[in-house]
Amino acid sequence: MGVTYDELVQRLREEHERITKRVEQFRSDASQSREMREGSPFGKKDDEATKAAEFEKRLALEEGLKRLLGEMKHALSKSDEGTYGLCDICGQSIGIDRLEALPQAHLCLSCKAHETRSAKGKFLPK
Repeated sequence: MGVTYDELVQRLREEHERITKRVEQFRSDASQSREMREGSPFGKKDDEATKAAEFEKRLALEEGLKRLLGEMKHALSKSDEGTYGLCDICGQSIGIDRLEALPQAHLCLSCKAHETRSAKGKFLPK
């Protein structure tokens, strides 16, 4: 027996909560890191470069998680509206297998493929 839309939405809610906590932890860690640096210069240039690289990686990861949270929030709002599982572009069913793999998916495979080709500069009319 396959998974139901209700089960997928529940998974989505749980994952949204988990990632929200992770983003909050990133913010807390960044705040603590800034407090530790205030008033005391870095000892060496190597140390500065390492800390800058770590900060950039953490920032990129945080931005990716924020983007994912936005997609999840959109999917959850579709659930509230009763349109979860329907493609935002064509209105057709997304497919339970795709949603099981990617519960925040908002496009069917056909529309996603078209969007991807268009983004790569290979616009093909539907």
